[in-house]
Amino acid sequence: MYLIVGSAVLAILLLTPSIRDLILRLVLPYFSPLRDLQGPTAPSWLYGNVKELQRSEASALQDKWIAEYGHIFKFKGFFGTDRVFALDTRAVGYVLSHAVEYQKPEQVRYNLGQVLGHGLLFVEGDKHKQQRRIMSPAFGPTQIRALTSIFVEKSNQLRDIWMGLATQTQGEEATVDVLAWLNKMTLDVIGLAGFNYSFDALNAEEKPNELNEAVRTVFSSGGGNILQALQSILPFLRIIPTERQKRLAHAQATMNRIGMSLLESRKAALREAVDATDGAPHVGRKDIQGKDLLSLLIKANMAEDIKEDGRMSDQDVLAQVPTFLIAGHETTSSAVTWALYGLSLDQRVQDKLRAELRETSPEDVTMEFLSSLPYLDAVVRETMRLYSPVPGTVRIACKDDVIPTAKEWTDRHGVRRNGIPVKKGDPVFIPIKALNRWEEIWGTDAAEFKPERWEDMPEAAHAIPGIWGNSLAFSGGTRACIGYRFSVIEMKALVYTLVRTFRFTTSFDPARLRLRNMIVTRPYLEGKEEDGPQMPLYVSVVAED
Repeated sequence: MYLIVGSAVLAILLLTPSIRDLILRLVLPYFSPLRDLQGPTAPSWLYGNVKELQRSEASALQDKWIAEYGHIFKFKGFFGTDRVFALDTRAVGYVLSHAVEYQKPEQVRYNLGQVLGHGLLFVEGDKHKQQRRIMSPAFGPTQIRALTSIFVEKSNQLRDIWMGLATQTQGEEATVDVLAWLNKMTLDVIGLAGFNYSFDALNAEEKPNELNEAVRTVFSSGGGNILQALQSILPFLRIIPTERQKRLAHAQATMNRIGMSLLESRKAALREAVDATDGAPHVGRKDIQGKDLLSLLIKANMAEDIKEDGRMSDQDVLAQVPTFLIAGHETTSSAVTWALYGLSLDQRVQDKLRAELRETSPEDVTMEFLSSLPYLDAVVRETMRLYSPVPGTVRIACKDDVIPTAKEWTDRHGVRRNGIPVKKGDPVFIPIKALNRWEEIWGTDAAEFKPERWEDMPEAAHAIPGIWGNSLAFSGGTRACIGYRFSVIEMKALVYTLVRTFRFTTSFDPARLRLRNMIVTRPYLEGKEEDGPQMPLYVSVVAED
């Protein structure tokens, strides 16, 4: 009797998709062409090399592997599965430009969905194409030009706050956690620019509103333990509740509730305006004129004269709110934090930049003005190259294929190859940070913060398939960052405003700096990890010449 029951249970388990997926994970390496790649051994069958990579600082482990195995090799993921490490511009460009054939793995989408919701960064295939086409005008040059005044206004507000902190020290340097303040500033910006919503996060006298608190909760939820790692791989384990899941679910519920309120409020105002104008019972495209993100979403949801392939459901519209609130401010605040850190380590570069920024003081700081400053542009490019907020990404082959490579590589049998054969289900890791720091492209000083390199950019850098700045900081291909123009101009507005006014120096030994990745790379201090991410710098006012 027990044998029969046990056999039945086993048969049912074997029929569940998650169990089948696990079995395929375990079996695939024995049939995949990746078995012919060189690569490091894994210290753990369960974690593979993943924990090693997470603990590795400043890409040290990746650099070691590259030196030992070359630019194409494999490493181990969870359950001993093989992953291709493709440090090759042609291979990376091919994978990124074939978004249908190489998609985000389900476990990555699950983890993203937990934090960012099921918006543009989560969806794949035709749905992603549709949503990106609808929302792209919100991030075009015309719209960014109009939003620059918000970037500058909030940059000035942050400058004034730091000025107050600096003057309280009676001539001494003030210690400012620039990451915390930049998070507040960029959250204010995406709220106003994207959704016409005021977080008022920079108002230190007011209690943070609940949407602000929800966004902060997402980033204070920390990484995962073994159960959370397994839940991303084995869906049937997701029924087991964890404290992290509860916090994230509560934060997502708050963002969805307030997002729905924003949407319904704008819809009601629009219907009222249409009724007052011509009494027409229907809303058309011409009735919704704005190109901000919220207006475009509402047009795709409400306009009755839009074709079916241009429409978005209430659920799809609502899913964009947490995606853009979180991703839309965290990348920029992280990037500017690293820019100020890089400048704090090299006063010569900081002085040269400040001299350029102080040469002219236009009455209106416009997008065109910010884009006309060559050394500011070089500093931003160098920041995004050296301190890329997203260190890497992964795609999974959706069919058997051969990924072309720019250079030959050697497999573990000593055979020279010109492409990487992959089987359906094989993961391909795209090492953004490693490519942005590769000495073969950038020279022996690739690990240094050196904006001057952009005055005579290496010829090899032209082959990097990024959407901006000859780096992969904003990715590339059809899934490249939709908001890269928004982020670049916001960065320039912040650096322009802050470096004109303040001098930044390090307040800690750089050897204590530790990096952790949760969507973006965030700085921690050794011995103070429990305090959360931080970047405390000395800030002092620089007198006008």
